[in-house]
Amino acid sequence: MLEFAWPWIALLLPLPWLLRLLLPPADSGEAALRVTFLDELENLGGKRARPRLPGWRRQAPFALLWLLLVLAAARPQWLGEPLPLPSSGRDLLLAVDVSGSMDYRDMHWQGETVSRLTLVQRLFGEFVAGRSGDRIGLILFGSQAYLQAPLTFDRQSVRQWLEEAVVGIAGKNTAIGDAIGLAVKRLRQRPADSRVLVLITDGANTGGEVAPLTAARLAAGEGVTLYTIGIGADAEQAGAVGLYGLNPGLDLDEPLLRELAAVTGGQYFRARSQDELRAIAETLDRLQPVLQTPTTVYRATPLYPWPLAAAVLLSLLLVAHELWPHGPPSLRRRRP
Repeated sequence: MLEFAWPWIALLLPLPWLLRLLLPPADSGEAALRVTFLDELENLGGKRARPRLPGWRRQAPFALLWLLLVLAAARPQWLGEPLPLPSSGRDLLLAVDVSGSMDYRDMHWQGETVSRLTLVQRLFGEFVAGRSGDRIGLILFGSQAYLQAPLTFDRQSVRQWLEEAVVGIAGKNTAIGDAIGLAVKRLRQRPADSRVLVLITDGANTGGEVAPLTAARLAAGEGVTLYTIGIGADAEQAGAVGLYGLNPGLDLDEPLLRELAAVTGGQYFRARSQDELRAIAETLDRLQPVLQTPTTVYRATPLYPWPLAAAVLLSLLLVAHELWPHGPPSLRRRRP
């Protein structure tokens, strides 16, 4: 099926004729002498007068050129067979803590000691890539919360943005309430039965302008289900202590995370290791999808290069005709 992406461009078709009618004729400012017997003078000199074409025949090539340019600007495209786009999942926002404590290297991945953020990136990157049919978005929060990726079906881009997250990019503190508030702002425009927020943090709320419980109650009022994940090894697992000799795992405010999830009808998960975090991702991956309005897309093949190429070719022919009205110079010299 043929379709024009910008059909309103066709309104420009009469523009050259309107300009000719509205603008005054060009004046060179030089005196001119009108000679009625110019053709006879050319014949006496042995040159053949160039035939004068009627007005419409002289304007036809330029009218065709303008038509081709307008046609190319309207961006014609051929729409193929309709392709169903899976849209039976949820609108899911992933809020990831990127505060300074997420740089603690107390987690393990395939025999290698890695930071908490690195483990989240590797495991939840797979989680994001596997959420076929869901709209996925990404929030990064530290001292402030930022929307890194809006809700989209492009899971690969969201995964890439998650893998490129850096500790401290949003500040060193942990603004859990601000992250929840930003998620509610983005999810409230979506269907009420499909709003999900997965929040991953390793600490307590130490920054931000919105209290976490206030934000959670607001989320519950907007029908947002909150799943909280506390990440970080226990003291005996970490084998190390944090600043001032304190175990970084003690910073995690588990009672608050449990209450936040309970207020919205969600669940709290504790991730102390790679296996536990993978199990949590698999549990979240089994969330029952809520049917939404099916979406149909068409594969569009652009056709504008064809009229554009024809316009370029016609322009070259017109230029050649003006420069060499009787053929190239080499051929004119050989004529008797």
